[in-house]
Amino acid sequence: MPSSTHAAGWRRYLHSLGIKLFLAIAGANIVLVVAAYQIYSSSFDRGLVEYLNKADEARLTPLIQRLADGYREHGDWAWVAEDRQRWQGMLREVLGNSRFLRPPGGPPAPADAGRPEPPPTLTIDPRMLLLDAGGTVLIGSTERAGHAQRRPIEVDGQVVGYLAYIPRLAMIESLEQVFQEQQAHRFLAIAIGMLAAVLINAALIAHWLSRRLEALRHGANRLAEGDYGMRIAVVGHDEFAQLATDFNDLASALEQARHSRRQWIADIAHELRTPLTTLRAEVEALQDGVRPLTPAGVNSLAQEIGRLTRLVDDLHLLSLSDLGALSYRFAPLDLGELIRDCLDASRQTIAEQELAVELSLAPDLSIRGDGARLGQVFGNLLQNTLRYTDPPRRLRIELSRQDGFAHVRWQDSAPGVDEQHLASLTERLYRVDESRARASGGAGLGLAIAKAIVEGHGGGLACGHSPLGGLCWQIRLPLAAAEPA
Repeated sequence: MPSSTHAAGWRRYLHSLGIKLFLAIAGANIVLVVAAYQIYSSSFDRGLVEYLNKADEARLTPLIQRLADGYREHGDWAWVAEDRQRWQGMLREVLGNSRFLRPPGGPPAPADAGRPEPPPTLTIDPRMLLLDAGGTVLIGSTERAGHAQRRPIEVDGQVVGYLAYIPRLAMIESLEQVFQEQQAHRFLAIAIGMLAAVLINAALIAHWLSRRLEALRHGANRLAEGDYGMRIAVVGHDEFAQLATDFNDLASALEQARHSRRQWIADIAHELRTPLTTLRAEVEALQDGVRPLTPAGVNSLAQEIGRLTRLVDDLHLLSLSDLGALSYRFAPLDLGELIRDCLDASRQTIAEQELAVELSLAPDLSIRGDGARLGQVFGNLLQNTLRYTDPPRRLRIELSRQDGFAHVRWQDSAPGVDEQHLASLTERLYRVDESRARASGGAGLGLAIAKAIVEGHGGGLACGHSPLGGLCWQIRLPLAAAEPA
């Protein structure tokens, strides 16, 4: 069992991203270094051969001058073509003992090389040719004349012959080969050093990337386990740092969502407990005979049941909105007429609460919407105004069009709400710990429902301060397609 676990661990390690990155980076750089070594070696060999050929060609100038002087003296080439010893002696005299194939200025052969220097004929004759003015080979191999490089021999401005030589195709001198091998060994050592540096660099990069990714993986595992309070250290300003920042933002959002969910459940339990406790107390009082069964008692029970029913209905509506299952029956409607209808339906309550209403509604402002749902929005805003404003109560409603949208400004009188609470008024079960959170208030779902319905119509609901001293609710709804922008 331990061996299988160990093998599984090795398999995971070999398939890890760090190993893959190391192999990818190292492999690519190894290919580049090997290719560079091959290209350099080939280029160096060709360049050295070309250099030696040019050096050989430059060393022929004194020999050409000797041949021209000899031709001027004898009038033909018989003096050298028929006397090979003279040819060899002249080559040794002009070119010296350095040997024609050795580059000029090069170091002499080591004294302890352990082998005698070959005769000059072995290194010069095969490559040197003498031709007359017509191109006939006088000295040298006729078969190799076609590959030879010719240098003209001139006497008094007239070409009387050619000194030709066969360019070398490779290093054939021991000293040149030693130099070539030394350079190859040096570059090989450099290439090996580069490969070692590449491998070390690839290992460091792979380790660095793996460590950064491991931190993210560890954080993801902790999030999966429900530890939303964890945070990843943000190091640097690169993409990994941005990813760590985004990861921490995600953890914060999940932590806030969990807190909101728990608070939501606690608030629902509290809201349900109040009517249920009242119902239970009244029912037990009836059962024990403490209170007689009277129409007033029945009405009290009905009121608590109605309150509980409205709360459950509101919760159900919000849950449908969250799921995207809240149904709407869209139809063309006049928004100004809808607002008037909502106020007319609550005329008696408005009169009883002595609410002074001011209307400034643009005519013929048509939208596509669900009249019942939007009526619920304005009804909730009206109940909010009636419940939380102090006498003398005032309400100003303005309706206008702007940029293809219908704009409703719902402004009521004091008291208002502090700035820090404005953005939270549409949260579910949210209450301000001031006069707008009286015990006689609702469950704190009406404004959340209003926001959900408005957003379901493609609009928006925002809250600000009213010039009347209370709240200013701003509703924006898209106009119908036929309505000019």
